[in-house]
Amino acid sequence: MIIQSKRVWLFGGFYPAQILLCGDKISRVLPYGEISPCEDWGDNRVVPGFIDTHTHGAYGVDATSSPPERLCVWAKKAAGEGITSFLPTTVTQSDEALTAAAKNIAQAMRLGGEGAQILGAHFEGPYLSEAFKGAQSGKHIVKPDIHQFERWQEAAGGAIMLVTVAPEEDEDFGFIRYCASKGIAVSMGHTAASFDQAVMAGANGAGGFTHTHNAMSGYSHKSPGVLNAALSCRDIFCEIIPDGIHVPYPLVQSLFACKGEDYAVAVTDSLLAKGMGEGVPVSLGGLEVEAGRGAAYLKGTGTLAGSTLDFAGALRNLVEYANVPFTAALNACTINPARRVGIANRKGKLAAGYDADIVVLSDKYDVIQTYCRGGKCL
Repeated sequence: MIIQSKRVWLFGGFYPAQILLCGDKISRVLPYGEISPCEDWGDNRVVPGFIDTHTHGAYGVDATSSPPERLCVWAKKAAGEGITSFLPTTVTQSDEALTAAAKNIAQAMRLGGEGAQILGAHFEGPYLSEAFKGAQSGKHIVKPDIHQFERWQEAAGGAIMLVTVAPEEDEDFGFIRYCASKGIAVSMGHTAASFDQAVMAGANGAGGFTHTHNAMSGYSHKSPGVLNAALSCRDIFCEIIPDGIHVPYPLVQSLFACKGEDYAVAVTDSLLAKGMGEGVPVSLGGLEVEAGRGAAYLKGTGTLAGSTLDFAGALRNLVEYANVPFTAALNACTINPARRVGIANRKGKLAAGYDADIVVLSDKYDVIQTYCRGGKCL
C-alpha cells in the first residue's frame, strides 16, 4: 500500500511525502507523487501513531479484571482515538488478582487482532505510599518484593514493561535496581519521597515520574519533594495527563518548559468509564468510580480516580490550551513514550523499517484514519 500527503511528519516538520507500507512495516519513504498512491490524504496531517503507556481501561474494559477477549475489544476501539499501541495498566490489588491480570494481558497479546497493539503491561502498584495512594486500594499496598514481582512477570510471560513504585518504600533501592537490570522501566509515583530520595532513585535506575503533579509530594521552596525533583532532573521522563483537570494548563506548559521536547510523556490514565457517558458507576480495584465533569472520580467524592481523555484530544489540549509547541506535544504522544519503554527502534516515528503505525489527523485533531501495523482500522 502507498499513502501520501502534502503534510507528512518527518524530522520535526511536515513535508510532502508518500509512505510505502509492506505488511506491518514502512518499507520506504518517497517524495510526494513519485508513485501513484493507493490513498492521497491531501493537506491532512500524517503523523506517527500514538502510544499510551498508562491506561487502566476504556469502553467498559478494565486492565486488571477483564478477560483477554475484552482486552482485544479495547485495542480495536482505541485505534479510533489514534492509539496504535498501549500498555494496559493495573491498579493495586491482591496478589491473586494481579497474577490473573498478568495472565490475561499476556493472552490478549497472543490473540492479537485488529486495532492497537498491546505492547505489554504497566503495573501501577502495589508498591506505593499509603499517604499518596489516591484512588488505589490501601489494603493491598505492600513493600517492593522482587520474588513476588518475578512471579507476576512469569505469569505475564515477561510482558511487564513498566512499573510504578514509591521509591521511599524500596529499601536501598534494591527493587528499582533489579528492574533496571532486567530492562523494565521504573517510574516514581504515588510517593511521599523527599527530593533527595527521588534523585537517588533516579540514579539507581528509576527513569520517570508517574502522572507528574498528581499523587506525589509537592513543590516547596523549604522542603523540596518529588515534584521538585521531577522538574529539576532534566533527563528523567515525566508523565502528564493533559486534560486540564488533573493538572491546570499553565502547569502543563511549565512542565514542558522544564523537560523540553524529549522527556515529557502524554498519558490518558483513562479508566473503563471512558466512552461510557457521565454518571455510569464502574469499579476500579474494588472501589466505586463514576465519570463526570470531564474525568473519573471516586463515587460521591471529588477525588480524581483517572481520566476519560481520548488521545487525539490530549494532543489538541497540549497545543491549543497548554501552548506547548507542536513538536514537543507530538513527541510526548509518540517517540517519547517509545523511548520510555525501550521500543524507539521500531515505533514512534515515520521511517523505513519502523512499524507502520500511522494516524491521519485533520487540522481540528479529528482522527480521519489510523493504520495499526499497516492495517486500516477505521
